[in-house]
Amino acid sequence: MQVPLLDLTPQFKKIEREIRDAIDEVLESQQFIMGKFVQDFESAVAEYCDVPHAVGCASGSDALLLSLMALDVGPGTEVITTPFSFFSTASSITRLGATPVFTDIEPDTFNISPDAVEAALGPETKAILPVHLYGQMARMDRIIAIAADAGVAVVEDAAQSIGARFAGRPAGSIGTVGCFSFFPSKNLGAFGDAGLMTTSDDKLAQKLRVLRLHGEREKYVHHEIGINSRLDAIQAAVLKTKLPYLDGWSDARRANADLYNKLFIEKGLSPEIVQIPFDLGNQDKENRHIYHQYTLRAPDRDALMRRLQSAGIGCAVYYPVPLYLQPCFQYLDYREGLCPEAEKAAEEVISLPIYPELTDEQQEYVVDTIADFYRR
Repeated sequence: MQVPLLDLTPQFKKIEREIRDAIDEVLESQQFIMGKFVQDFESAVAEYCDVPHAVGCASGSDALLLSLMALDVGPGTEVITTPFSFFSTASSITRLGATPVFTDIEPDTFNISPDAVEAALGPETKAILPVHLYGQMARMDRIIAIAADAGVAVVEDAAQSIGARFAGRPAGSIGTVGCFSFFPSKNLGAFGDAGLMTTSDDKLAQKLRVLRLHGEREKYVHHEIGINSRLDAIQAAVLKTKLPYLDGWSDARRANADLYNKLFIEKGLSPEIVQIPFDLGNQDKENRHIYHQYTLRAPDRDALMRRLQSAGIGCAVYYPVPLYLQPCFQYLDYREGLCPEAEKAAEEVISLPIYPELTDEQQEYVVDTIADFYRR
């Protein structure tokens, strides 16, 4: 049996006619950059995330960069963040000449530890950049309180968590600004690169809109040095068509996670052998994990990964190297041992297929294969 890590074809087939109609409408208009289609999508996301402003851009990476630019992050400033994340979480900081201050993660959620954040605050701290990893939000109550006491901004890296909630509030609505990616593999995926920023701050929203257009406030008049990061109309039209389906797809992912959990218990794979994902929603129903990834902790992870792949089962490691140990960041002079929980997670995590159209039979095959591996 083949079980891909992600198969986008079944989702597309179900809404193909709607998608093609939306793209055809853009083609008929011949308005491919910004304009009505982008504005309509921005309005829809702002409503979905319960914020006044949503500002589209070219990618999730650009969303982070633009947000930090708008908050005047630059040389001589520091941004506290997690080392257990995708590369752009840190590169967006260093590209502006600022210094990332990496703090350790919680061993259960894999998200940044509020205690570690508080300990890392310093006079040069300009912002805190938590990542809502794998579809579960960081403990934003603590993080917001810490930021408020210190007088610093909070940039939510919500690239993996559109539709997630913490204490009843949507991802992207709690911090100073929220940053989203619509890379095709995301729960809400475009047909290419696309990103977006959310905020409740009117002035900040206007600044973000200016910065994404080369700092242009009026035609050919540049009041700031921005970048070219425009969301194109075709991507906006595709995403707006998909958005009404998002909660249903996330519910299906949650149901798949529940089945995995049940099967692991039935197969006798105890937490001492395989640790299933920790879900804050089990403690408080106001928290909602949308399972962008279903990620285990597993001993002998690399051998397990090879076994799964040989059985035709897709799997992946997000992420195998803490960011401060990446070769390009060696100039920062961080050393192994800085964040022991992040380093331990990098050695143990493995993500399994969790996409909405996954069948019960496929999930049973995945768990059976893992159980057989640990019985060897």
